Amino acid sequence: MDRVSKAVRSKTMSAIRKRGNRSTEWKLRSALVRAGISGWVMHDSSVLGCPDFWFEKDRLAVFVDGCFWHGCQNCCRLPAQNADYWHPKIAGNISRDRYQSARLRRMGIKVLRMWEHTLADPSQIAQLTRIIQSRLSR
Repeated sequence: MDRVSKAVRSKTMSAIRKRGNRSTEWKLRSALVRAGISGWVMHDSSVLGCPDFWFEKDRLAVFVDGCFWHGCQNCCRLPAQNADYWHPKIAGNISRDRYQSARLRRMGIKVLRMWEHTLADPSQIAQLTRIIQSRLSR
């Protein structure tokens, strides 16, 4: 049972935005800047899936997947309330992520997906920036 009313939950969930999340993409953005990694744009809608970071020259798409919205097996706890909505919603997101990643790879684009929870650990952020650097042709 949800601890808050349906109206409060609806307002809370509607406040979550697709872009500009400080716990995910802004942490990675700061890490890229600190590491001196440039040549990226955020949310390029001309690229399939609108990656969080797009390195056009290197054809690298980087996605930062929120643990709840993208169904992280370690972190995602689907709400018991309204399960008939949430289970297909999250399953659809997972399916779309896989489809888009496969399609991008077939187009010759390198794809890197990371989970929100990896950005909570500074050592993992450093490792992610090294992985991104290694995938760039500079």
